Amino acid sequence: MQLTPEAQQQAIASIERYFREHMDEPIGNVAAGGLLKFLVEEIGPVFYNQGVADAQENLQARVAELDVEVYHEAFSYWNQRGRRK
Repeated sequence: MQLTPEAQQQAIASIERYFREHMDEPIGNVAAGGLLKFLVEEIGPVFYNQGVADAQENLQARVAELDVEVYHEAFSYWNQRGRRK
């Protein structure tokens, strides 16, 4: 998994801020980048795989309802003509 350069910069800045506000010692830019790389490689796939599973579940639910959404009544010509009179 890769982040865009902009997302990577924002993530590093966020890690640095988190350390400043919540930890006893601040973290430098290089260390924050290393931590980010570790988290993306080690934990990122968990979130990615969950996103794929969620998308698959959503698509399967929509496919299950496909027949309701696109169903057309067969042999309805005469029923429609009766309504027009």
